[in-house]
Amino acid sequence: VLKWEDVEVGQPKEGEIRVQNKAIGLNFIDVYFRKGVYKAASMPFTPGMEAAGVVTAVGPGLTDRKVGELVAYAGNPMGSYAEEQLLPADKVVPVPPSIDPVIAASILLKGMTTEFLVRRCFKVEPGHTVLIHAAAGGVGSLLSQWTSALGATVIGTVSNKEKAGQAKDDGCHHVIIYEEEDFAARVNEITSGKGVDVVYDSVGKITFQGSLACLKPRGYMVSFGQSSGMPEPVPLSALGAKSLFLTRPSMMQYTATRDELLKSAGEVFANVASGVLRVRVNHKYLLSQAALAHADLESRKTSGSVVLIPDSVA
Repeated sequence: VLKWEDVEVGQPKEGEIRVQNKAIGLNFIDVYFRKGVYKAASMPFTPGMEAAGVVTAVGPGLTDRKVGELVAYAGNPMGSYAEEQLLPADKVVPVPPSIDPVIAASILLKGMTTEFLVRRCFKVEPGHTVLIHAAAGGVGSLLSQWTSALGATVIGTVSNKEKAGQAKDDGCHHVIIYEEEDFAARVNEITSGKGVDVVYDSVGKITFQGSLACLKPRGYMVSFGQSSGMPEPVPLSALGAKSLFLTRPSMMQYTATRDELLKSAGEVFANVASGVLRVRVNHKYLLSQAALAHADLESRKTSGSVVLIPDSVA
């Protein structure tokens, strides 16, 4: 039901800017909203939670944003599947001149998600062993690179051999093709029965129980997505057996203040500039082809980052 149509954008009000998007990030959260897993504030709605573009108009009283400036945003408000959009000025971040708009749009939401997951949700340090599901996906690829750079031993799960090659390139020391072997049994083997310090699980229903089984005592289960469906409810006794920690974090709570947002985005851009994070923009679609892009993402035809390019820019 995604339809390509003309809408009136209007002029920015106080505290707002108008941005002409150069590139729009596609994220699995867009699919969740389209399917109704997450509820949109009103219907119909324009999806999309990430974009980079040029400021074309500034609302009254704003002094810290300028027309012509390249900015990016990730998170709320929804509505980035558009050639132009109005945004609250305090939700955008300046994009360094060294970073291309396509790179900025493909990494900001996934990158800030990765930043809070590895630096604040569970602080990965040298010597830790981490398990990353969907290691060749958009966030999975960045998680693999960042945790490897932090000195962790990285185990990644993927669905096929081609994705296994990418996961290796991204820093995974061990790659498990979960359609060919039981990942929990293989993790047990790799860790000599000790288990892992943390599991980053964006898959949900089909991996959740196995993920819990992979953890060492006092390990962290970080469930941050459900591409295979919502996990079953967890009885507290399932955590008690090994004194496990379970969290279901969201980026919105970790970038709630302007300072947190700027710090998180700054760390992402710095890691791109220094080469810690290599951004894989493996797929580009015209914005008018958003429905096709969703279908490809859901059927696992994509890897790395996917961007939509406005038809007016392409």
